[in-house]
Amino acid sequence: MNEQLNEAPCGYMTLSEVDTILSVNQTLLKILGYNHEQLEGQHINSILSASAILFHQLYLVPLIKLENHIEEIYISLKTVDDEEIPVLLNAVRRVRDGRTVIECVVIPMHKRNELENELLLAKKEAMNALNAKNEAYSDLENAHETVTMQKEKLIELNEKNERYKIDTEREMELAKKIQEALLPVASLNDQLEIQAYYKGANQLSGDLYGYYQIDEKRFGLILLDVMGHGLSSALITMSLHSIFQRLILKGSEVGTVMKELDDHLHSLFKNTSETSHYYCTAVYLLIDTDKREINYMNAGHPPVLLQDLNGKQYQLRSNRPPLGMFEDIIFKTSSITYNKDSRLILYTDGVEEPLGSDRLFSLIKNDSTAPLSTLKKEIITSLRSQENMDQRKDDQCLILVHLN
Repeated sequence: MNEQLNEAPCGYMTLSEVDTILSVNQTLLKILGYNHEQLEGQHINSILSASAILFHQLYLVPLIKLENHIEEIYISLKTVDDEEIPVLLNAVRRVRDGRTVIECVVIPMHKRNELENELLLAKKEAMNALNAKNEAYSDLENAHETVTMQKEKLIELNEKNERYKIDTEREMELAKKIQEALLPVASLNDQLEIQAYYKGANQLSGDLYGYYQIDEKRFGLILLDVMGHGLSSALITMSLHSIFQRLILKGSEVGTVMKELDDHLHSLFKNTSETSHYYCTAVYLLIDTDKREINYMNAGHPPVLLQDLNGKQYQLRSNRPPLGMFEDIIFKTSSITYNKDSRLILYTDGVEEPLGSDRLFSLIKNDSTAPLSTLKKEIITSLRSQENMDQRKDDQCLILVHLN
């Protein structure tokens, strides 16, 4: 690293594609209190705060791979004394000497708080000047000038905040696209047909589903609903997605999939006071089309409806608490067989609460022979009609399956 870059008035470092720190300039070492030997060759997590580690893994890594650069991301770094320092991060991904390198510029954000404190102090001084009978006019004029200068600085800060708001909205829209890209499209083959409907209450959603063909005769179908909405719930669902996708495609047993998801939720908040405030209802079905058998586990989720060709309905009800709520739970799998041309309906609270389970089950029973696409349209129409009379908003997810 050349001397000019090493002594630049901002932090600078380079990372490998697997987030190993390759180089750090003297400015960033001074900010964090480390030396070269302590940081170079270490993983980036060694200087990230706990919240920044999760944000980096679930948002920044996909974003840099998708766009090859990030701008003005607000995160916290951790000094050698475990002090958190808020910074703005800019990064760009390049190929240098045949290998991929991520170059990062780090700018500390201490000045913002200092500026706000200066403004409050200037306002207090101006009020004291107005109330003091024996204060000279020149002092009052000087105080007024100080307030004017601070006001101009505040206007400038508000403009920066507005730009930051716009950038944040753009990043949230990109995060929404990343989340929606995780959702599978409709599926149709000789064994089954799947139709799905998904609508988030906010820009980001806490609902997530997936269905996968494990082999010629086995299919995995999972639906999750993380408590809450927005960024925190969306980050948790995306972290759960990589786990259940890997386990389902590997053909893991139902209990194994659900236990891994439960353990992951507990580990996310193991060292915080938020453990009891984040949980996830989930249902996983392992369908064997050769045996016409479904092994399933329902963790606090609304019941799955199984309906045969004659309209007879069976409910696959919850058989354990929501994931992440209690530790050391026994994961017991249930089984049920089905006949040819049966149907499965999975849904989240956002579908059940506006319609009611009785209304939903009645719609499905009345159209037991209609194409899935027709049935889906009728349910969506009923949902939208009910939304006009009910102001409550929740994420909505619906999955319809025809078992050939």
